[in-house]
Amino acid sequence: MKVLSVNGRYMVILMAFLGSLLSGCATMEGAGEDIQSAGEAVEDTAEDASN
Repeated sequence: MKVLSVNGRYMVILMAFLGSLLSGCATMEGAGEDIQSAGEAVEDTAEDASN
């Protein structure tokens, strides 16, 4: 099984983030939570890539 490259991981994270935005954050609070969640995912991926 081939492991996703770092760029592939970023693309997956980006698509998940965009999907969550499009699926409906009706409030600014919801949008803020989605953005925070995406930021945490990017941070985790960056930490994994540095190890």
